[in-house]
Amino acid sequence: MDSKDLAQYLEATDSISKPWLLVQLRLKKLQERRAITSPEEYAQELTDIHQDLMNLGEWWQGIENEVF
Repeated sequence: MDSKDLAQYLEATDSISKPWLLVQLRLKKLQERRAITSPEEYAQELTDIHQDLMNLGEWWQGIENEVF
């Protein structure tokens, strides 16, 4: 699945409000651009994505059935 397919899936399933899926989309887009991205820029973007994922924390605790 490429980033376009993933984005269409997120829209079709109304999953745009699920931040962990948006992280997956960002990772997929970064992966697709890897060949044209400098190693430094790639590492920085990957670090940014990782930090955003870590900032999500454990927001889902107690509402697992609603969000997963």
